[in-house]
Amino acid sequence: MVAGETSGDLLAGLLLDGLRAQWPQVASMGIGGPRMAERGFDAWWPSERLAVHGYSVELVRRLAGILRIRRQLRARLLGGDRPDVFIGVDAPDFNLGLEAELRAAGIRTVHFVCPSIWAWRAERIAKIRAACDHVLCLFPFEPELLARHGIGASYVGHPLARVIPLEPDRLAARRALGLQPEDEVLAILPGSRSAEVAYIAPPFFEAAARILRARPRLKILVPAVPALQGRVARAAREAGLDDAATTVLAGQSHAALAACDCTLIASGTATLEAALFKRPMVIGYRMHPWSWRLMRRKQLQPWVGLPNILCGEFAVPELLQDAGTPEALAAAVLGWLDARQGDPARIAALEARFTELHHELRRDTPRLAADAIRTLLGA
Repeated sequence: MVAGETSGDLLAGLLLDGLRAQWPQVASMGIGGPRMAERGFDAWWPSERLAVHGYSVELVRRLAGILRIRRQLRARLLGGDRPDVFIGVDAPDFNLGLEAELRAAGIRTVHFVCPSIWAWRAERIAKIRAACDHVLCLFPFEPELLARHGIGASYVGHPLARVIPLEPDRLAARRALGLQPEDEVLAILPGSRSAEVAYIAPPFFEAAARILRARPRLKILVPAVPALQGRVARAAREAGLDDAATTVLAGQSHAALAACDCTLIASGTATLEAALFKRPMVIGYRMHPWSWRLMRRKQLQPWVGLPNILCGEFAVPELLQDAGTPEALAAAVLGWLDARQGDPARIAALEARFTELHHELRRDTPRLAADAIRTLLGA
């Protein structure tokens, strides 16, 4: 298995639960993170070695090392004791090429998470067809799309929809974080990668400083990847956020989303988590200008945030790149906070739509994914 980044580690950990239920003695190895290691995964390299931020300077700097890891992994998988199946978990830029080479050499390949060809980079479909014996899809419309191109696929639901309760306990989350039931709480999630924090945290925190001036009693929670916690805390102080109002947490993103009234959040899997917690949100994103120009040319839909893509409308605001100024971000967040008092019907309508989405995505993902792999292997 190869899983990149925090979200891939989470997905792969849940998949390993399903595989172990089917095959209790299953041996798993490759590239992974701590959740996979908890399930007995043998990580030859840690998943953060693959984490980069778009078409960035960071990618150029790290590309040689990433390609070297892929060559070494390919040689190891094709030598001696070959695996019964290779499972690439997300990370399509790394995994699809590797999967194509392994498949050509006779190893069965599965890709877990259909690349978002329905949103951007539609040209990837040919690469997916060459690389994958089967695709495990998180969203219900994806298998039919892949089938039209001759690619086998199964809808297994989104595992986060089972991890996150249908009715999050806001009061319990607040007690756990030392907050009062009556507090007004904003969660800020500026991304989980180093380059994301560099580009996204400053405007997010400057927006938060503006919001705090308008609402001095506001409490701000900032869940941060533990390795980046100090850097995130420094960025918050540099933007003028005082420690009395702002708490930078080591992880605990789910606790922060459960506790908050609204979240200012970087585009990515975390936006789906916020939707499953039924929280109003403002989606923002920034990256290197060159990366942004490349990605915009490949975009197929008007939405970038997963909640908006799945709802088929701008259910929540998206303020991306140059549009994501501190002023605009602050105004959008204040719009949601004001709605809690002045327009509760707006909040209720959003929560109802996100509840529908939660039910649509809630499946026994570990079992369904393992069943699909068993069928592929004829085991």
